[in-house]
Amino acid sequence: QVQLVESGGGLVQPGGSLNLDCVISGSDISAYDISWFRQAPGKQRLWVALIGADGMEHYAEAVKGRFTISRDNGKKSVSLHMQRMIAEDTAVYFCTMRAIWGQGTQVTVST
Repeated sequence: QVQLVESGGGLVQPGGSLNLDCVISGSDISAYDISWFRQAPGKQRLWVALIGADGMEHYAEAVKGRFTISRDNGKKSVSLHMQRMIAEDTAVYFCTMRAIWGQGTQVTVST
């Protein structure tokens, strides 16, 4: 059974940084694209970033230049490093692979 577990969420001040991790169990990850999505209160879930099986990175315009996605196939994990954060980054962040989703981790950007 494939499971994804996100961690690293929390409260951060505007302009600050936060690092999210997604650990995958039950599957090798090296052959798969993995994405991060986020969902703000009352809004639809939106794609944030993707890292391909080939290591190529892709970002939504709203986070380009501020967020960095990376992967460690040996540790079966994907990370999302977020910097210069703004209030609009407040959301529950989810990772997904093979149409399987984690439970999400809350990120709040506020003074």
